[in-house]
Amino acid sequence: MRRNLLFAFIGLLLCVSCARPETDPEIIAMQGLLNRVVPDYANKFKLEHIENDSVDCFELESVGRKIIIRGNNANSMAVGLNHYLKYYCKAQYSWFEADKLEMPAELPAIPEKVSEQARVPERFFLNYCTYGYTMPWWSWDEWEHFIDWMALNGINLPLAITGQEAVWYKVWSDLGLTDEEIRSYFTGPAHLPWHRMQNIDRWGGPLPMSWLENQEALQKRIVARERELNMKPVLPGFAGHVPACITRIYPDAPLASLGDWAGFDSICWCKFLDPMSPLYTEIQQKFIAEETAMFGTDHIYGIDIFNEMIPPSWEPDYLGRVSRQVYESLAAADPDARWLQMTWLFWNERQYWEVDNRIEAYITSFPKEKQLLLDYYCDRQPVWERTDSYYGVPYIWCYLGNFGGNSMLVGNLDTINARIEHAFDKGGDNFCGIGSTLEGFDCNPFMYEYVFEKAWTGDLHTDKEAWIEKLADQRAGKEDPNMREAWKLLADSVYNWPSTPGQCVMVNARPTMGAYHQYYVNPRYRYNNLDLLNVLDKLLAVDSDSRTLHFDVVNVTRQMLGNYFSDLQKEYVAAYKDGDYEKLHENEAIMTEILDDLDTLLNTESAFLVGKWIADSRAIGITNEDKDYFESNARNLITTWGEEDALLNEYGSRSWAGLTKTYYAYRWKEFFKDVNAAIEANVPFDEEAYHKHICEYEGKWWRERLYEFNAEPVGDGEAIAKEIADKYRERLVERYLVN
Repeated sequence: MRRNLLFAFIGLLLCVSCARPETDPEIIAMQGLLNRVVPDYANKFKLEHIENDSVDCFELESVGRKIIIRGNNANSMAVGLNHYLKYYCKAQYSWFEADKLEMPAELPAIPEKVSEQARVPERFFLNYCTYGYTMPWWSWDEWEHFIDWMALNGINLPLAITGQEAVWYKVWSDLGLTDEEIRSYFTGPAHLPWHRMQNIDRWGGPLPMSWLENQEALQKRIVARERELNMKPVLPGFAGHVPACITRIYPDAPLASLGDWAGFDSICWCKFLDPMSPLYTEIQQKFIAEETAMFGTDHIYGIDIFNEMIPPSWEPDYLGRVSRQVYESLAAADPDARWLQMTWLFWNERQYWEVDNRIEAYITSFPKEKQLLLDYYCDRQPVWERTDSYYGVPYIWCYLGNFGGNSMLVGNLDTINARIEHAFDKGGDNFCGIGSTLEGFDCNPFMYEYVFEKAWTGDLHTDKEAWIEKLADQRAGKEDPNMREAWKLLADSVYNWPSTPGQCVMVNARPTMGAYHQYYVNPRYRYNNLDLLNVLDKLLAVDSDSRTLHFDVVNVTRQMLGNYFSDLQKEYVAAYKDGDYEKLHENEAIMTEILDDLDTLLNTESAFLVGKWIADSRAIGITNEDKDYFESNARNLITTWGEEDALLNEYGSRSWAGLTKTYYAYRWKEFFKDVNAAIEANVPFDEEAYHKHICEYEGKWWRERLYEFNAEPVGDGEAIAKEIADKYRERLVERYLVN
């Protein structure tokens, strides 16, 4: 017995670092995070570094009056801190910078030692699109908060593409292009993700030089902090995308047009340089050298050469040669390079890729250990199941969860749990990570935290009901039966369906008497809307004043009203076609009420303010001209997404205060006015004339500063939600009660 105790004591000495805490970089980094996340409690924690290079791990333990956090690196320690905050302090560190962590007066003790290990080495986060739908206007304050959130959730492989235009400016300048040629090649700031993915050029440009300088400085801070917290930023590489005017310098450069994307004019079509050309390797080397000089490197590069585009050839031999040459160009620039790419194209264009062994030819033409694939949309369709586990190429299982930053209550907890566990069971030895590829921050943040908890060995996340109970406690800051019942009802009714493109309530859609004018409009929901009224009643009965409770109250009420509006709109159209004008006017009155009430409600929550989005865009500008330019670009992305009546019109729609009151409500009120005028004149409603008028208005809304908006919340969300519940209760019960 004594011998066993001696060996255990020696093992403990070996596994805990003997480095002095004040000189250990892992502890220094974690101490910095503690000082930012829990500044008033930082001295109540003791940090210890476990020497373990084989697997990420953390331990939690109470010793005396201290909370001990051990981990093999700062990232693992951060996961341990988050575990303690969530499951002992009942506190939640939100990804919204405006939401402050709410802690108990005294730190709870840990009854028994907690030990967890990472189940997978890689935990990936972000999507190119997130940099447009959420992050284009972020300052360091938002980034610093968000990087801490990523560390707390164990993310160690973040996409880091900020500031790359500064690198490209240097590369294109060195190759002989002019300032005007380069900056006109870039799109506007919010549209840069699709420029970076080889979808569009020029639209919304030229990009101001002040933007390039701002983003370069910001990226240096971003990657420095991410590396400090044991993350490996995924930097961009050269994917073959070049300015069309490069032929002025290289007239024989073998370029191919990648053609139309989303209906943009041909002047915006991207040009693809043949990777077989020596010029391709030359540009790759120049870019990687300049990027490394500016931002350093962790030797992982994101390159996607055919995302939502058609390759010059579908021949498997061609696809294999192209991918091999891209890798070889990357290896020539960085011998330690690893190529990361998303597999969205294998699902989105599956009718082309899933024939003639094209996927296999494309991803197995160079060493498997030199690449990493993101299985992009596993909440809908895991591609690893369709490709023999990617033929042995390492891949990360990803939850997408949101398109366009749309604000719709959606998520599929049971499916996510089952599919991740299935990947662990059947996904092959090359299944190496869990991640998320959300297009925009949305109104269901807990879904992403759930996904990342499944990357660790704790067993709570395997029991959905127990996990939801704990989530409810965190969002109330205490155990409250009403909060638990509310979240159980949400989990059992609402959160049972995956996100799809265009999910929005009909408030956000351009009105029509026929089929939806926008391609991306999906107002369907698969639960009884009365469930949300019941959830709201439970939330309003919770004895708490937490920020997360306020968000939940506004969020649920917002969706309930939006669903009701969508259903009333169907009845309105049917009433018009049936000539039942009494019913039509009755629905019009209620829908108009909803528009006004919805905007009043949304004004109380900082996450739902178009004014903040606009104010943040203007804050980046130095001159008034730049400020106006950034604001116009910000307005465009969330409305027409390009020119008026474009294919992507409304793709980035969201239920935000200000946007609802002006943009959405104006369209509906003008629609009602025109329909009523047609009825009074006993003539058919002229939808074409209405459509033309509204398109003109939409263009003015984003091009001109027609309105000013609140950048800070106004009003008492809980009080307004209660008024709304009382006001609409009888109508909702009558409409949705199922006997």
